[in-house]
Amino acid sequence: MDIATIVGLVLGFGAIALAGIVGGTDPGIIFGRWEAIVLIIGGTLGATITSFPWRIFIDGFFGGFKTAFTTRNYHERDVIATLVAFAEKARREGLLALENEAAALDDEFMRKGIQLVIDGRDTEIIRKVLETEVSNNQERGAKAESVFTCLGGYSPTLGIIGTVLGLIGMLKGLASAADSTNIAGSIGVATAQAFVATFFGIMFANLLWLPIATKIKERNGELLLLREIMIEGILAIQSGDNPRLLEEKLLAFLDPRDREAHVEEGGAAATDALAASST
Repeated sequence: MDIATIVGLVLGFGAIALAGIVGGTDPGIIFGRWEAIVLIIGGTLGATITSFPWRIFIDGFFGGFKTAFTTRNYHERDVIATLVAFAEKARREGLLALENEAAALDDEFMRKGIQLVIDGRDTEIIRKVLETEVSNNQERGAKAESVFTCLGGYSPTLGIIGTVLGLIGMLKGLASAADSTNIAGSIGVATAQAFVATFFGIMFANLLWLPIATKIKERNGELLLLREIMIEGILAIQSGDNPRLLEEKLLAFLDPRDREAHVEEGGAAATDALAASST
């Protein structure tokens, strides 16, 4: 579970709720207009579904939520440590010695790359296969981002449509309220209710849809960096590069703080795990 996503949503919606309570907003006016919520959610989803092929929408919508609310099980430093350990074992015992370790890897991409090396595939073929998979993954992530960007774009517009519908109903009701002694109060309540749709449209766009789109974009970038590290490490293992030089090469992908953390940890966890699995 991604704590940042949960904290962000709770903080954002909580701030709006607190502002409404302090400002004396009547919750009945906001949440009593269920038709406004139906209009915003239903209309926004309908417009977005129209914008994409069905499969792309479904994959992007549910995949986007999964991306936003889950975290990776490993870090770039762990991947580097594992690749360096693999390089050390390959230099000592040969590439075939990595077969058991490759089969035990949780990451399918890295497992495939190491297996291609063990199978003796050409360097260019390995690079082409892995880079093609990275490109496809990036494209899927970009489509998911586009789905949520569209949701965030349509939501405020649907809010305006809801407000216009509310104002039309309010103006129509003025005729029947012409003889009322409190026509000003009636107009005030009706106007407030009309703007509820705009409120929900803007709120969902800026607290849910667009933040998730940004989270998908960031995760896509993180995954791209991770895959680049894996590709370089896998090809270096095939070439028989010195493990220490490989480590320095891969650490160049990280920011300074992560490099320092890697040096402090010494890659010991992954190396020890590899040594234990080979005994």
